[in-house]
Amino acid sequence: MLTLRGTNGPRCGPYLRDLSVIQDGAVLIRDGIIVEIGPTRRLENLAQAREAVEVNAAGRVVMPGFVDCHTHLVFPPAGMQDDDDRATRAVRSFTAQRLEFRARAYLEAMARHGTTTVEVKTGCGPDENAESKILRVLSSLRYNPLDLIPSFLFRLPASLNGDTGAAAEWMMSKLLPKIRRRGTAQFADLAWDADPRLTPYFDRYLCSARDLGFACKIHADQQSPANAIDMALRHQVLSIDHLEHADASLAAALAKAGIIATLLPCASPGIGSTPPARALIEAGVPIALGTNFNPHHTPTLNMQAVVAMSCWRFGLTTEEAITAATFNSACALGAGGRVGSLEPGKSADLVLLNANDYRDLAGNLGSNLVHLTMKRGKFIYKEGVVAPQGL
Repeated sequence: MLTLRGTNGPRCGPYLRDLSVIQDGAVLIRDGIIVEIGPTRRLENLAQAREAVEVNAAGRVVMPGFVDCHTHLVFPPAGMQDDDDRATRAVRSFTAQRLEFRARAYLEAMARHGTTTVEVKTGCGPDENAESKILRVLSSLRYNPLDLIPSFLFRLPASLNGDTGAAAEWMMSKLLPKIRRRGTAQFADLAWDADPRLTPYFDRYLCSARDLGFACKIHADQQSPANAIDMALRHQVLSIDHLEHADASLAAALAKAGIIATLLPCASPGIGSTPPARALIEAGVPIALGTNFNPHHTPTLNMQAVVAMSCWRFGLTTEEAITAATFNSACALGAGGRVGSLEPGKSADLVLLNANDYRDLAGNLGSNLVHLTMKRGKFIYKEGVVAPQGL
């Protein structure tokens, strides 16, 4: 049993490797909350355990459910290529029911692969109808079957023109406050662009978001991300994501600020650019992992694959990858006090693996090791038999 019990804040340095393993462990759950965790013999003798329903996990790894802290679950829709304007028009033309149907299918697939909490970004730019539609869909899906945490993604039009400034001002002064009042998004994210003409808008956006009470994030997936990192430091963002083009020289500044670096090993795996993961860890930067799931160009929604890919591409140990994909990812969503580890008082979100050694996760790229997925004390996925062929 991997408990990941430890400090309250995101883990960094050698603490990334501490999974707090109990070799023969048990967890006692009541009303979806973990009551006690420890050696099986001790928990079996507790008075509270006498009437409990037993789930036998002998020979299996039990661990916290995965937390996917970076996805584009709804936007852009599949088949929209890289044309944001076309994708936004598609969202406007789709019914909310159609968007919800597709998103629910993705969430159910995530549950089958052990994810119990997921962040989802918008990104339609200065189109209130499309943004509002996506946020309504996310609200309807928020607790079924996973905890879903929405983020508003500030994305300016790809082509700069005379309307760019007006669009940015409208999103900051009108759309963002409306989203805050309605409570439909928890985070304000920023799609960084290296064009220096956009920097003043980005500064004002992050200031406006913080004044409204949003926690902030930055997408730093472009080349030469030093300016994005500098802005992240100035605005005290919770996490800075991607960093495929970062270099080791930026690690110390991130570590000093305590900003979480969310790495996405399945994002563009063929381009050869990879974030300096080992340098970040050695500098003391907290690392989180996400899928970057996008129906078009990053269709990976399996956090087990993320763990394996981070070991292969980034040189993480299995222990570091598991911590980054559970507790640290929860911290990157401000949810480390509720999920991401197995501790009394936390939500009973856990998975049982068809493995007797957690290190099997590092070598199982493309397979599904999940036997059961539990969310708030209820199994939302159970491995089933393959139906026999009729004769």
